[in-house]
Amino acid sequence: MPIKLNQLRAFVEISRYGSIRAASRSLSLSQPALTKSVRELEDSLGAKLFIRSNQGIHLTECGQSFLLRASLILEELRIAQEDIQQRIGLLGGVINIGVAGCIVRTIMPKIITQFHRNYPTVKLRIVEGQLLAMLPQLRQGELDFSVNTYYPENTDADLSFERLMEKEYKVIVRKGHPKQHATSLEELSDCNWTMPTPKGTYYRSLFERLSLMEKPPVFSVTCETLMSCMSLVAKSDFVTIVAVDLADDVLFHQQFVALDLKEQLPLAMFCLIRRKDTNLTPAGEHLARLFRMYCRD
Repeated sequence: MPIKLNQLRAFVEISRYGSIRAASRSLSLSQPALTKSVRELEDSLGAKLFIRSNQGIHLTECGQSFLLRASLILEELRIAQEDIQQRIGLLGGVINIGVAGCIVRTIMPKIITQFHRNYPTVKLRIVEGQLLAMLPQLRQGELDFSVNTYYPENTDADLSFERLMEKEYKVIVRKGHPKQHATSLEELSDCNWTMPTPKGTYYRSLFERLSLMEKPPVFSVTCETLMSCMSLVAKSDFVTIVAVDLADDVLFHQQFVALDLKEQLPLAMFCLIRRKDTNLTPAGEHLARLFRMYCRD
């Protein structure tokens, strides 16, 4: 039996919510209609996609494998439709991007303002955070691209990495911190340190470099976002490391001090990261060009 788009939508939405009731609200369809669509899909594939229990609905091994492809099919169809609409002058659609925290707080407002002037009817969804958390969304087509730091991995052959810029990073503490006049990392070795997750990002290369010290810092708290790191540092004696251009912000100087240490930290390489096997819509390409222009300037 041929697979229908409504069956794929039912399957993906149920997978996303883990509930037929929630998926039915999302799609504005009845629960029996969704159940029927999934059963027809399972019959077409000859495999069970869900395990139903008192604890809810869970994907089988086949369901987990099929979800990646089903999500990609629906996202590629959406992009294809928006591509045609934008080419014939019917501007609209949605662009989904992932952006590192330091980009969000520095150049991104200028980029989004200019983009919105050019494409006022195109909606934007912006996910802030580390690349590691965005990789599943990139691979499933839920993010069009990400601008983030990157640490090379052997499993990333399906992604392209376009270098945009390098950034300097500095150690920061709150104003009034006992070590706010420190001039070396050695003086800070007995402090409590916090850092965003080091997996798959600049922070991994930074972590590896610091671990070579005679008395390396102990990162006792790992935060998943830059905001949570800086919030902790602002209200405690924790120490962290951030991009140097954050220190140029007026609000930064009200709460933080960037230390002038004798050790030079490694530079962070920021890349535009996307799947190799897909093309952006005209609006998506325009947004990517703006990131290239502002980053390289």
